[in-house]
Amino acid sequence: MDKNILFGILIPFAGTALGAAMVFFMKKEMNQKLQKLLLGFASGVMIAASVWSLLIPAIDMSEEAGGIAWIPAAAGFLLGMGFLLILDTLTPHLHFTEEKPEGMPSHLKKTTMLVLAVTLHNIPEGMAVGVTFAGAMTGNTAMTLAGAFTLSVGIAIQNFPEGAIISMPLKGQGISRKRAFVYGALSGIVEPVAAFLTILLTGLVVPLLPYFLAFAAGAMIYVVVEELIPEAQTGAHSNIGTVGVALGFTLMMVLDVALG
Repeated sequence: MDKNILFGILIPFAGTALGAAMVFFMKKEMNQKLQKLLLGFASGVMIAASVWSLLIPAIDMSEEAGGIAWIPAAAGFLLGMGFLLILDTLTPHLHFTEEKPEGMPSHLKKTTMLVLAVTLHNIPEGMAVGVTFAGAMTGNTAMTLAGAFTLSVGIAIQNFPEGAIISMPLKGQGISRKRAFVYGALSGIVEPVAAFLTILLTGLVVPLLPYFLAFAAGAMIYVVVEELIPEAQTGAHSNIGTVGVALGFTLMMVLDVALG
């Protein structure tokens, strides 16, 4: 694997690790208003990335190949949604805003299920980065290396607050700062792993690249609708989460159009 691509798929993990490191600098748990703003921001970034970095290139690639442009995008999107639905149903996990775990019944510790919840929604982000780099490697005109790096940086930006959002509550559970940082950082390690596996898989089945792009988009939108937006809208000050969505969407759209 090219060094540039290896660096590119590690960028989102660096964002998560840097965010988790905030546990060493913040004395109290993150302000609720700020947390809602950041959750909304992450949602906006993921929605924009799904459209500009994944679905539109999938449609463009299908048109270039002479097929029916919307079929790979629609089929891949629904498959991605279904895949995350299955993972969400089977994997024991716990969201920060809830007391009752989701997924299969288990005897896992609360902290473990908190980490699993974040790890679960990091999978589609890793897949998204992997499939864009895979597309750039094939030399397809709809995908560029600059565009892949743009997506990677965009996800890293929204991973930064996510890293803090997981490490701070873990410290609030009585875990030491060092362990809270490690758990927060490790929740993001799944992203380069998912990216690497997606690159390998896509390289074996190049004609299915539009489906993989749309699949990653569907998986990311599932996370936004199922987890991030509901968490950003709980309780009072729900408009703050909406502002975050607008800011995150606009930033990712500008990055993709200007740099991608």
